Amino acid sequence: MVEKAPQVVQEAGTRGAGSPVPDQTLYDVAAIEDVREGDILPITLQEQSIALVRMGDDIHAIGRRCPHKGATFRGDLACRSSVHGDVVVCPWHKAVFGVRDGKLKEPIAFSHLPVYPVRQVEGRVLVGAHPMSRKPVEQSGEEERVLIVGAGAAAASAIYTLREEGFAGRITLIGDEGFLPYERPALSKGVFLGGGEKVQPSPLLSEAFYARHEIARMRGKVVALDCEKKEVLLEEGKRYSADHILITTGGRPILPPLPGIELEGVMSLHTVRDAWKIAEEITGDQAVILIGCGLTTLETASALRQKGAGVTIIATERPFPMEGQWGREVGQILRRLHEDNGVAFVTDTAVVGIHGTERVTGVELGDGMVLNCTHVLVSVGNKPSRDFLPSHIEDEGVVGGIIVDDTMQVRPGIYAAGDVAAFRRNGALCRIEHWRPAQCEGRAAARSILGLPPQPMPVPWYWTQQFGKKLEYLGWGESFDHVLIEGDLGGFDFMAAYMKGQKVVALVSSGRSAAMARAAVDFEGFVAREVRTRIV
Repeated sequence: MVEKAPQVVQEAGTRGAGSPVPDQTLYDVAAIEDVREGDILPITLQEQSIALVRMGDDIHAIGRRCPHKGATFRGDLACRSSVHGDVVVCPWHKAVFGVRDGKLKEPIAFSHLPVYPVRQVEGRVLVGAHPMSRKPVEQSGEEERVLIVGAGAAAASAIYTLREEGFAGRITLIGDEGFLPYERPALSKGVFLGGGEKVQPSPLLSEAFYARHEIARMRGKVVALDCEKKEVLLEEGKRYSADHILITTGGRPILPPLPGIELEGVMSLHTVRDAWKIAEEITGDQAVILIGCGLTTLETASALRQKGAGVTIIATERPFPMEGQWGREVGQILRRLHEDNGVAFVTDTAVVGIHGTERVTGVELGDGMVLNCTHVLVSVGNKPSRDFLPSHIEDEGVVGGIIVDDTMQVRPGIYAAGDVAAFRRNGALCRIEHWRPAQCEGRAAARSILGLPPQPMPVPWYWTQQFGKKLEYLGWGESFDHVLIEGDLGGFDFMAAYMKGQKVVALVSSGRSAAMARAAVDFEGFVAREVRTRIV
């Protein structure tokens, strides 16, 4: 990092790309040779955290921290996207920004990066300390109305994209929780470590954003949709119509038909209210049974154990967590991680009933054993929230959801995005139930509403945090027949390539955030350049 006081060189300049910049003092901050191709050189200039990025002969200066959670851009996080050109990628949550304009290209951030003036003079890099002003976006759709049903990640992304791309019409958001769209993944990643009042996940867009951009918000449950009239009916009897309707209703937890499933103390985790209840009721001296063994279960188990509660996971699908999705090798280290932290596993028999009169006292297993507990948390999957749809919108039964085309459109003027949407990929229906993909789909739907050309959907990425260990996945959830691993699996410093024959169909890693960031932007190129030379 360049921390010495920079030399004042001149009062005006041009960017490396040659476009004019406003008059301002430029400072000598680095030698050109110190800014390496594709690498990021961090500097501090008058308390501004700036990243110097070299792409070819041009050097650019942009903000050094991701506006989402403040991750620092450093090292080899600059790369080329076939869709967006030269970009930098957040190592934490894979937001993608243009190097030349700082503009957000892909979620999950909801803000652009500042861009600073740059000039190259006699082997030195000169940078201004004040961000360049942005050209106002051209406004459109002043007389049009967009109605968004469902207030989750896809909705927030669509709202942001509509306004940032110049939509000037009316936007109305209807949600049934009564909250602004918030960071739902935080619910299972540690919110239980404090009391209920501390369970406050961050809103995806601030209250000020909704006010500044005149987003109308209301709480209500939609019970019917008329595609021809482009109209929705709320449970209370009110009707709302629009030129464009975007459905982002997500999913709801599946509750298995077990005896006793209705008892007090049997819970699921989906909303912030669920999290409040769990945080308030479950203390460090209680015993909790978790049914299911997906990522939400594992993250919840980690949080509850750190709180001191006794935790037993009951899952009969496979002996190791996430084995079907991530393979036996990664599943083994996940189970070992949990067992080393006091989590017990039952994988050879299933829950057949929940005991108690008014409140749960235990669960009965298929072999006749009864495990005593104070609470049961059920996490066996979600079903798409689509009960309000007319019968002629089919779901084809396999993946559920609402089938959309390449533009996220269901019918003319009707769109869907997020967990509720299913789209075709390689001839098969695909429905992705994760946070960043939902935001990417919301962005794609907004671009379609605006009449912008469709862009390829990014390869889905998601992450998990358990007992301080972070793992990342990148792929479409395709089946694989073997796994190749490079690095220290037990030390959580590895890259795993999931193979279908000779093709890499997915990656799982730990301790390789920068590499996964590059792969998230250019999966095929990353596989060809880096995975095949090191692993395959």
